[in-house]
Amino acid sequence: MRVGIVTPVVAQPPGAAAWEREAGIEEIGEIAETADRLGYHHLTCSEHVAVPEEAVERRGGVYWDPLATFGYVAARTSRIRLATQVLVLGYHHPLAIAKRYGTLDRISGGRLTLGLGVGSLEEEFDLLGAPFAGRGARADDALAALRASLSRRAPEYRGPHYAYSGMVVEPHAVQERVPLWIGGRTRRSLRRALTADGWVPFGLPLRTLAEMIADCDPPPGFDVVLQPSRPLDPAGDPDAAVTAFARLREAGATIAGVRLASSSAAHYREQLAALRELADPCGLTFEEER
Repeated sequence: MRVGIVTPVVAQPPGAAAWEREAGIEEIGEIAETADRLGYHHLTCSEHVAVPEEAVERRGGVYWDPLATFGYVAARTSRIRLATQVLVLGYHHPLAIAKRYGTLDRISGGRLTLGLGVGSLEEEFDLLGAPFAGRGARADDALAALRASLSRRAPEYRGPHYAYSGMVVEPHAVQERVPLWIGGRTRRSLRRALTADGWVPFGLPLRTLAEMIADCDPPPGFDVVLQPSRPLDPAGDPDAAVTAFARLREAGATIAGVRLASSSAAHYREQLAALRELADPCGLTFEEER
């Protein structure tokens, strides 16, 4: 099982560590460099343009823009993957994603993983002038359009909501097949993910996730990206970390996305190193440390 990190600072949901509120791009860059050097699989950055004030207590109000953030991180790293977790499909035309994130794939040397979702925050849809009703069908069409268009200079697609041809998208992604992960917590999101390359569920008990994954019989190479229910403390409580990864593996995870307990950016980097030292007992695979 490979392991990536749910990047601190860039999204601050309720319960985020206090030090993150005052941290900035330098701390993000230092954490990214450490994770890159230690051989972690990926970093994440999620997307919200604006969150209603009444939803901040539940969702958090800090969301760094993934394109700008990853552009900076790409320049400070060389091999760790950059995973949007997630972009909301209904907020963008598929070719806008293909151009913007294809450029990111180019400048990062082919390290993009596109995490995509349908979205659930109706006020944000309204703010952006995006239709909320029927968003699932639109997302399915957008996903098919992206698969047909990423990595192509002159993409062509015709579907019920999106249709185009005779257009040049340059630069575009350099990976022959950009990995697409689908976020969500429903069986429909899992079915949608099976048309892509992976599933990134959230907010469900591991027992439920295990049943859903077993029922769908994922194909070879399909990634299931699961998170422990709470931040791990590999330096202070290594046994709990070993147990957490065993539970993820039993549920069907192929990749773990972890949050790490920390009191500062420096402490977070120490925790990255401590988890790296637990690779064997946790059954984790890292790239060779540099």
